[in-house]
Amino acid sequence: MKKTEQFLVETSLQESHSLLDPPLRAVRVFEAIARLGSLSEAAAELMISPSAVSHQLKLLEAFLQQRLTHRQGRRLILSNAGREYYRSIRSAFTVIRQATGHLRDQERSRQVTISLIPLFGMSWFIPRLSRFIHTHSDIEINVVYANHRNYLSDASDLSIRFGSGQWTGYRAEKLISGKMVPVASREFIRLRGYIDSPALLAQTNLVHDEERVSWQQWFASHNIRQFRRDGPLFEDGLLTLAAVRAGLGCGLMREPMIASWLASGELVKLFDQPVDDGRDYYLCVRQDTELSPEALLLKRWLADEAERA
Repeated sequence: MKKTEQFLVETSLQESHSLLDPPLRAVRVFEAIARLGSLSEAAAELMISPSAVSHQLKLLEAFLQQRLTHRQGRRLILSNAGREYYRSIRSAFTVIRQATGHLRDQERSRQVTISLIPLFGMSWFIPRLSRFIHTHSDIEINVVYANHRNYLSDASDLSIRFGSGQWTGYRAEKLISGKMVPVASREFIRLRGYIDSPALLAQTNLVHDEERVSWQQWFASHNIRQFRRDGPLFEDGLLTLAAVRAGLGCGLMREPMIASWLASGELVKLFDQPVDDGRDYYLCVRQDTELSPEALLLKRWLADEAERA
């Protein structure tokens, strides 16, 4: 290791509590570089000089002993390690910004923040939101993403979560069933022919949402052990929905989340028999927080909409 790099590592360790605690100032600078895609723009946002930004980046790279960026012509782009590191840290910065914004805006007595996963927001919440806004036009609604992997504590008054209903520090009320049914796009059916039996479905292209177990469970309920397992795997339901709509294959989708596409005929439900993986949509509230009157109104409205749906 060069003397300069050794000095940077020793300096970073002085700022850290352990070998696993990175120099937070340098991490903040790297996050700005990765998010903005420019060293100069990061410097402007952080109100420091470009040379200071470059120094902090080198400090972090020396601490991690990996290159996080490299030059491509005049552009600074992320390395593979840099992209992976940014994916890992950006949710933490999102949480920090949400918490900070929430605290600074607490004096706005008519604001409610709700966090939710993208598919629920796009297909269920947003299409109905106009009804709430029409009735309560004086309440400001702030919608943010929920971290669907571990649901880190966020700044939200309410959160819509997907899982078993058990989250430490939260009260959870089941809102919508998460049972899944097999669906395909109308165009997929037109090209491949209608799928009128589970045995025929087992020979058809399939797409997978988060894992490949759900299809196995569905086919097992029809006494089928062999089926195509080689279809693409998508990280979340929003991507899976896009894949099914694009005709990549048949997918197991949660019916309330695709109701509008089923109603329009763009998607076709192949069989009525659902599969239940034990996960549902829950309305969650932090146990250590009393909801404002505005948040209570939104909470009651969500429950009423779910019951009506």
